[in-house]
Amino acid sequence: MRAMILEAIGPVDERADPLRLVHLSRPVPGDDEILVRVSVCGVCHTELDEIEGRTPPPALPVIPGHEAVGVVVERGENATRHELGSRVGIGWIYKSTGRLDENLSSEFSATGRDADGGYAEYLRIHENYAYPIPECFTDAEAAPLLCAGSVGFRALRLTGIENGQVLGLTGFGGSGHIVLKLTRYLFPDSPVFVFARSGTERQFALDLGAKWAGGTEDLPPELPHAIIDTTPAWLPVLAALNNLRAGGRLVINAIRKEDDDKTVMRDIDYATHLWQEKEIKTVANVTANDISEFLEIAGRMELRPEVELYPLERANDALRDLRRGHMRGAKVLTISS
Repeated sequence: MRAMILEAIGPVDERADPLRLVHLSRPVPGDDEILVRVSVCGVCHTELDEIEGRTPPPALPVIPGHEAVGVVVERGENATRHELGSRVGIGWIYKSTGRLDENLSSEFSATGRDADGGYAEYLRIHENYAYPIPECFTDAEAAPLLCAGSVGFRALRLTGIENGQVLGLTGFGGSGHIVLKLTRYLFPDSPVFVFARSGTERQFALDLGAKWAGGTEDLPPELPHAIIDTTPAWLPVLAALNNLRAGGRLVINAIRKEDDDKTVMRDIDYATHLWQEKEIKTVANVTANDISEFLEIAGRMELRPEVELYPLERANDALRDLRRGHMRGAKVLTISS
């Protein structure tokens, strides 16, 4: 099978390709596993964190990718949950305890980091961590829902907002644009304010129905009850704490933060940024229940992400484009038909 593999930790930039195209043997599913022929796989910022060493794979080489969609082509001896030929999706959670807090367990393992992922023609996965895809979605539309959408759904729940309260989104890429659509469906009376460094992203947010869009540090027309941060940077954290109303909550939806602007946090001021019962909460991974519940809601509302397609062989280009930012939606690799 064709696969893009990561062999060494290093920067994603113009100098070299972090991933290499190889041909590998087709995986064999274990007793409780299924084998999926992958048609598409989304490209997530967490891949940058893996490749650049902020959340490094425990062993190399490894096949990245954790927003995979495909068809079940083989089942292990004890695997009965998915029929052969059925379409399924696979997200960031590769395997865990099955409990409601499985995202926090030491047994949690991640697709494309702790085990081979979806930048390949085939992927094996425990049957409990593959999910039926609603028929209304194409494979490419479904891919970003498996992480950008599902972890965004978890982040939205963690805000605790109620209909009519103001939600802020800082950063507006693959996850942010899905959360905006989801919020407008679940909380139709809640204005959504978007903070983004890119004019392209701000206009995209307004096109999708944001009530207001401004720069990362701009003051919105009304202080939000909650803000979700999906950026890899620290300045948006400080700016969000400044813009929260009293008693508000900041939910940081990032596996890791980069260090480039970490020193900005030296400017944190207790009275301005933390006082008056402001809260900070982080999103840690995602559970199987999150993905299943979100896919059901997404199917009901026919939530269609904006996607940009790349062939598997151009995975390095997709990663570099993701690094540059200025996105309109999510990036997806096409792998097999």
